[in-house]
Amino acid sequence: MKEIKRAIIGVVVLAITSAGGLLINKYITGEESNTEEVSTAQPTININIPQQEIKKDTVVKIVKQKVQPKKTETEKRKEEIDW
Repeated sequence: MKEIKRAIIGVVVLAITSAGGLLINKYITGEESNTEEVSTAQPTININIPQQEIKKDTVVKIVKQKVQPKKTETEKRKEEIDW
């Protein structure tokens, strides 16, 4: 409970100190200052970024086929005979 009270008192003291500083600053510099804000026109900067070339990737897929062994005379005759 003591810590909460100390925290609240600290916040109140800080607020009072800040408000006092603002009031003193206002009275020292004068309540109304006759300063005019001069707005200067900023130059427009155009940046041209060249568009990058789009490269199309070509995918090459190599498919190796198994070499079929040559059929012997016996295998050729078996295919010709229809059981």
